[in-house]
Amino acid sequence: MGEWGSADETVRQWREDAGREDVVLLDGFHALKHALRFGAEVRMAVAEDPGAVRVLAAELAPDVEADVARLVRAAPLKGLLPRVHPTGVAALAVRPDPAVRRASLLRQPRLAPVVVLDNPRNLGNVGAVVRLAAGFGATGVVTRGDLDPWHPNVVRAGAGLHYATTVERLALDELPAGPLYALDPEGEDIRSLTLPDDALLAFGSERHGISPELRGRADHLVALPMRPQVSSYNLATSVAMTLFHWGGPAAP
Repeated sequence: MGEWGSADETVRQWREDAGREDVVLLDGFHALKHALRFGAEVRMAVAEDPGAVRVLAAELAPDVEADVARLVRAAPLKGLLPRVHPTGVAALAVRPDPAVRRASLLRQPRLAPVVVLDNPRNLGNVGAVVRLAAGFGATGVVTRGDLDPWHPNVVRAGAGLHYATTVERLALDELPAGPLYALDPEGEDIRSLTLPDDALLAFGSERHGISPELRGRADHLVALPMRPQVSSYNLATSVAMTLFHWGGPAAP
């Protein structure tokens, strides 16, 4: 990107980029930090106090300090954003090419599971699952249904970690190959199972659970341990328990 001009020019460029379908909002410093760490193409970052953001980068993320310093420019955030993050910074990044994301999901051999969310409804829950998948080193997060896993509220809840794993929406017949383990109260206790690295780990919607079509496709039904008379766990909690049981990333 070329040299930056005035604050007015920054605002003009922000509004132009924000209107692109392939650009997503990174809300706050941690989202910007994670996106940079994992190779996102960040087009611009804005803050009312760029100096404070540079100090934050030096303290919390020296590995991307130079990138933050290069990108961040002064602009009135209240005129550009529906709400201003407490860290006082926002950025715009290019959404990865869907064809590239799908190819990464289909690549074999797969060394870590794919998390499948079956018709999720809560945007914040999906973002929390993306953070978990990134932290555990899962191959990716796939959603089924009409929810866009790159919705701005999902990206916000994911704290920029959409760029640390593969996030895509697929139909049932587009799911990657591999044994499908569906979480279901009638399934086998997960503590008696070993989840393979190439597993698809499927979780139902917050209200209705696994859909009949995905349940019918499952190779294994799996249940999480739960005290009697407790209805269910939060979606992100269920994903965390399952990925922890799988094993997580190998030690460096």
